[in-house]
Amino acid sequence: MLDQSLLDAIKSYSANMTRPIQMIIGQGEHEKRAELIDFLEKIASTSDKIGFDKTVVDTDLSPVSFKITTENRDTGIVFSGIPGGHEFTSLVLAILQAGGHTLKLDEGIQDLVKRIQKPLKFQTFVSLSCHNCPDVVQALNQFAILNDGIENEMIDGGVFPELVEKNNIQGVPAVFLNGKPFLNGKVDTARIIDKLQSEYADLLSAGEVEQLETQDVTVIGGGPAGSAAAIYTARKGLRVAIVADRIGGQVKDTQDIENLISVPLTNGNTLAANLSTHIKEYNITVKEHVSVSSIEEVKGGYQVTLNTGASWTSRTLIIATGAKWRKLGVKGEDENIGNGVAYCPHCDGPFFKGKPVAVIGGGNSGVEAALDLAGIVDHVTVLEFGDTLRADQVLVDKAEARENIDIIRSAATQEIVAENGKVTKLIYQDRVSGENKELPLSAVFVQIGLVPNSEVVKGLVNVTAQGEIEIDAKCRTNKQGVFACGDVTTVPFKQINIAMGEGSKAGLAAFEYLMMNS
Repeated sequence: MLDQSLLDAIKSYSANMTRPIQMIIGQGEHEKRAELIDFLEKIASTSDKIGFDKTVVDTDLSPVSFKITTENRDTGIVFSGIPGGHEFTSLVLAILQAGGHTLKLDEGIQDLVKRIQKPLKFQTFVSLSCHNCPDVVQALNQFAILNDGIENEMIDGGVFPELVEKNNIQGVPAVFLNGKPFLNGKVDTARIIDKLQSEYADLLSAGEVEQLETQDVTVIGGGPAGSAAAIYTARKGLRVAIVADRIGGQVKDTQDIENLISVPLTNGNTLAANLSTHIKEYNITVKEHVSVSSIEEVKGGYQVTLNTGASWTSRTLIIATGAKWRKLGVKGEDENIGNGVAYCPHCDGPFFKGKPVAVIGGGNSGVEAALDLAGIVDHVTVLEFGDTLRADQVLVDKAEARENIDIIRSAATQEIVAENGKVTKLIYQDRVSGENKELPLSAVFVQIGLVPNSEVVKGLVNVTAQGEIEIDAKCRTNKQGVFACGDVTTVPFKQINIAMGEGSKAGLAAFEYLMMNS
């Protein structure tokens, strides 16, 4: 699990730790305990600032759990299981940040977390193959470092199947707070903060709210379009801020990317990291892990207010908020999200190993999901509303060649049925015969496209009936000084290449507007 290159990387990173940390394991017997001890010993061997003594145990922890302390103080961070796979980075960051490294959270978020007065005990159930889970674990670990009243325990569902069964977990990340379900599925820091603020009115003590100086351009959204817009405007010497729940946006939910021109193959996490690196090359104020709560037209531009309370005036706005997964809108869908209804095959597929599942949607995302799931589950049925699949022919050929993938065309999903809290079947209508049919299964993966994230500007600019922001050839909206780009707009073909180009165009158009109105 730990090759020398990983150990060398930890050694290099730990050189800048300002205080030592100690990893303390639980007590008892477990088939994976020896593996965990070996894992922790190897990590501790990289630096005299990282301690581990297997004879020092915590009786409150399970035999395959360990906590991180620093200077004889609990950080509130616990890992239950062996944090390999995508969660290895979560462990390394927890060690470094507990050891004094700079936290990644926005300063406004940090101030807000410090002011939380209630004790919060989070448990985050993960799968080591889930690429969304580390974002949640890493955010909550930082919460714990910032506030002594907050704890976060990462729980590997593969090591603790009894807890998964007890809590009826069928999708990750699944976050519990003080023993009760809190959030599941695609979760980011901004959503965690929003949920805390909405459910705990007396959560925070009073505090001063950060205010930024007036910006020339505020880009809302950090995907390919927003990143390009921020870079292009910053290159013009403008004062630029970018607001995003995460840099990379929807790209981070994408596995292999084979159509980014000049790059034959990459993946979402790599591309998102590259976008972040590029943004940091310029003097751009980055407000990440936050959301915009309101936009108001004021003298000199627009007042932007975040969910942290931070606000500022911006002469122009570029809206690049992208899109989110589209729902089916049928009975049984919302009620069973996390219990057999899922939108991320990479995250939740492992929970249905050896079981039959369905994928709704015959476009590229649907057929790609079916191909991914076919290597994990027993059988995949693809249901397409139309009479032909809309996916690229190369993907269709691959799917039709797999023995454990069936494709049903002209199928309209009617209902998702669950028993005892778990999905058991799907009812669909054969659109040719009009007959309703039942499909026994354990999970339904919805892949029917995207819905634009335009809520924050509805009422400010014109949007279509579908929620897309109406723009002209220069990405201009109907409102002076407000531009939009990417998947949230009326521009056809929602593709990374197109979003980057549209973001660049929006940046240039904003610069042109400012030059003409200075």
